[in-house]
Amino acid sequence: MIKLDIINEVVTKTGITKTKAELAVETVFESMKKALAKSDRIELRGFGVFNVRPRKTGIGRNPRTGAEVNIPPGKAVRFKPGKELQSIE
Repeated sequence: MIKLDIINEVVTKTGITKTKAELAVETVFESMKKALAKSDRIELRGFGVFNVRPRKTGIGRNPRTGAEVNIPPGKAVRFKPGKELQSIE
């Protein structure tokens, strides 16, 4: 499923215009990005939880030369599915 599929689903379920549905979906995604950029936790009941966790520093290898490369610490977005999403068969 891609973003266009979500927009089309909103149009079919609500009957609003495609431009308004696109604006609504884009607004939701932008607000989620902003919240995650501030390291806020996003909890969608019945769906799951998005949060930002620190990523440890590490050592990688350049596949071409085999030289070791230091990987700096960073942040990674994690998703934990809710109970209803986990029980999908």
